[in-house]
Amino acid sequence: MAASQAANLVEKTVGHGNNATITTDVSHYNNEYGMETGDRIQATTWQGKKNVKVVEMLKPRVIDPDDVIVKVTGSTICGSDLHLYHGVIPQLQKGDVLGHECCGVVENVGPGAKKVKRGERVVVSFPIACGDCMSCQRELYSQCEKTNENTITNAMYGNRTAGIFGYSHFTGGFAGGQAEYIRVPYGDVNLLQIPDDVPDEKALFVSDVLGTTWHCVVDTGVKKGDVVAIWGAGPIGQMCAEFSFFHGASRVILIDGGDGAWRLNYVKTKVPKLETINFTKLPKGESVSSLLKQMVHGGPDVALECAAGEYAKGWAHYFEQMLAMETDSSEILNEMITAVRPFGRVGVTGIYAGYTNHFNIGAVMQTGVRLIGNGQAPVQKYWKHLMGLIQTQKINPLDMVTHRVRLEEMERVYALFDQRDQGMQKVFVQTKYSASPSPGAPALTELGGVGVTPYATEG
Repeated sequence: MAASQAANLVEKTVGHGNNATITTDVSHYNNEYGMETGDRIQATTWQGKKNVKVVEMLKPRVIDPDDVIVKVTGSTICGSDLHLYHGVIPQLQKGDVLGHECCGVVENVGPGAKKVKRGERVVVSFPIACGDCMSCQRELYSQCEKTNENTITNAMYGNRTAGIFGYSHFTGGFAGGQAEYIRVPYGDVNLLQIPDDVPDEKALFVSDVLGTTWHCVVDTGVKKGDVVAIWGAGPIGQMCAEFSFFHGASRVILIDGGDGAWRLNYVKTKVPKLETINFTKLPKGESVSSLLKQMVHGGPDVALECAAGEYAKGWAHYFEQMLAMETDSSEILNEMITAVRPFGRVGVTGIYAGYTNHFNIGAVMQTGVRLIGNGQAPVQKYWKHLMGLIQTQKINPLDMVTHRVRLEEMERVYALFDQRDQGMQKVFVQTKYSASPSPGAPALTELGGVGVTPYATEG
């Protein structure tokens, strides 16, 4: 049972149709660390493709000696959660608890956890690391050798990857943090105390988006004077743009289009010196790659992939994905490879699950492009530094936070986030344990009857 609570979910439905109430239970179990209390919590669960429900289930408890139980005071939806929502990540099971970004207050501590104490405010890292294996000792926490025993993952990628909260049994089957409580294995490694002067609305994002974007920029090697092109204007692309300038980039060009085109204008309000490309409004005969070559002699020094391989633009990839002939489209990767200058660097931080067709390997070899898979970010390597930057106001996570919503409304929030609803960039999800909004943070949005505020579409 150490790997997952979600694996033992037993579901029952009361009522029928739209009025049905779904509740979820887990098997009662005992061990030397205590007995199931019977207390119940609310949690966001995957029920099928484009179907999530907030359900009632038993409160998690300490199972292994290093476990810590955290009362969740804030969580969020990540763009990578949409891959689960769309059902494209392997080994999702009905009833799995979603969410890999959260913060809260320590409520219970196993006998093996020594660094965290009851009552402390903490942020939870999205990759689950043991702290002792070779990868962890090298600060490659997202490649921990002990926390994901899934044999398919190991065979597919050639190496073990760490477990991840709320991200299917492909990544260990750990129950996620879009809930009122979460069990955190190896709590001393995977929890960071939050300073008193940092509110939850800022600290929360150290769990993933800040660590992921910082890692993308430094791992790809953005340096002073570089011209950086970024594919994807969501929260990951936005923070990569901010961090690229932070590391000395001379120019940053952000690319998006279609339903997400409004985000170009939104990010530009936060990063005024940003340049943008709307790929759905290119001049006739132009491509993203050719336009970038016109904007930058020889092409950008660095290209960062912050979108993901799920979204096919052409019919070939659309049908190949539908027929399970590939898991990911190579279209964005090919654009990036042909856009950067010779011996330029391409960093891939958007989610790619498996295999792709029509990949331009010749361009990589012939032009000396450095193709860098950034991997899942080893958040624990960076999070103390990032928390310090928040404390000193050198970075402001609230730049990307547009909405505050209730946990109970997650079904609606997922649908809006999936639609790239105009005005919704990043959300803070409150529980009944959350504090009131801090200064500068969004007020609560009533999604039931109030629409989101649109931003002007990029022209």
